Amino acid sequence: MKVSEHRVASLWKGLSESGKSSECFVQDAEVRFALVDLLTGSALFGRGEELQDRSVLLATKGQLTTAAALIELDGIARRIVLCPPDLSLEHLPYVIDVAEVDGIVTDRAMTKLGRGRPLYFSPCSRSLAPGHHNGRLHHETEWILLTSGTTGLPKIVVHNLASLTAAIGRADASSKSVVWSTFYDIRRYGGLQIFLRAALNDASLVLSSAEESTTDFLARAAAAGVTHISGTPSHWRRALMSPSANLLNPEYIRLSGEAVDQAVLHRLRSVYPDARIVHAFASTEAGVAFEVTDSLSGFPANTLEVGSGVEMKVENRSLRIRSAGTARCYLGDQAPFKDSTGWVDTGDIVELRDNRYYFSGRRDGVINVGGLKVHPEEVEAVISRHPDVHMCIVRAKKSPITGALVVADVVLKSPASSTEWQTSAIQEDILQLCREALPAHKVPAAIQIVSTLELAASGKVQRLDA
Repeated sequence: MKVSEHRVASLWKGLSESGKSSECFVQDAEVRFALVDLLTGSALFGRGEELQDRSVLLATKGQLTTAAALIELDGIARRIVLCPPDLSLEHLPYVIDVAEVDGIVTDRAMTKLGRGRPLYFSPCSRSLAPGHHNGRLHHETEWILLTSGTTGLPKIVVHNLASLTAAIGRADASSKSVVWSTFYDIRRYGGLQIFLRAALNDASLVLSSAEESTTDFLARAAAAGVTHISGTPSHWRRALMSPSANLLNPEYIRLSGEAVDQAVLHRLRSVYPDARIVHAFASTEAGVAFEVTDSLSGFPANTLEVGSGVEMKVENRSLRIRSAGTARCYLGDQAPFKDSTGWVDTGDIVELRDNRYYFSGRRDGVINVGGLKVHPEEVEAVISRHPDVHMCIVRAKKSPITGALVVADVVLKSPASSTEWQTSAIQEDILQLCREALPAHKVPAAIQIVSTLELAASGKVQRLDA
């Protein structure tokens, strides 16, 4: 089956010409496709040309449908808007208006989608039909991503294929087969990076599912022979609590999306002693800045000086980035995220210690304790050093005296085997560890032992203030 001209001219040129795409697959929890079938098939049942030069919202239930639609619409649509599954219906009309959406690809019935816009139904790209296009290309398709803010309207970020793939290198053609997987959803920046990395390097891809437990996903990934896998540190902490974690035998583990503490790196190394473990810094707006490969938290100070196509500097303790991977702009009335010379202030605060930078936290995430600032991530890194702690979250609790207090919710490695006396002793040990490592205003006023911590759709622990 002939690959259509527009795909040869766009992202999928290397795949269609390599011939290796026939050996690779993309699968979710229900079905598995040969990658070549996605390249030659039509997620829209031959209707993709109707969306030519349109702004198209991808609001599908499944990631596989999204992947197929991306392949079909890249180079045809003027703009592709990736709608994450947790986007509130309350915010959907705003996204449609600001992104000037005039076509919607969905595999589910949706309501309140805006004024008079046509709907394009893709009732699940489970049986692909051949797609035929006349080859007329838009000069460039914009890829629109929505940020994962916890409150307020989402920020609408404009990328193109060049910026999204700026940090993705091509693998050696002689390298053995790679099977990627990720805890991320590909409609978020972190997941989309893995989708594109697999696509550009002739690799297979195993997609996660929101309806699937961590245990089931890990078992499925292991059965598919996953060699490379990515997620946030919180994803990995949760994964390491599952017995299915021992089924995996990865060659490469990637962490991103949150500050990485030494404890989670040590745990990953103990479970996967032969894996290459990398943590990366990236954001939807700034793109991928750097990778750290020395198995240590933070990053070497000379990372700022390495000429890797990404410029970095620290101003007022905040990490700033400028690169070809930076997004173009926000759509709508949001304030610009980069200055007139292209620098992005990430809002991530770093501290230099012993010729190495460590992440203290987000500028907009501080807890104000009687006028003194506390970065929750700094306290979490200390708590995570305790040998009985599996994961934790530090948050604010309102106080009539100081305005806020620092409190921590902690998941223990073996909560079921801990007696009430042992739990109380662990709480006191954690507090003592904090007293020794932190100023008094940063020491938690209370340690609460909990059975689990909820993850947001972005893969980060939800930091809800009390």
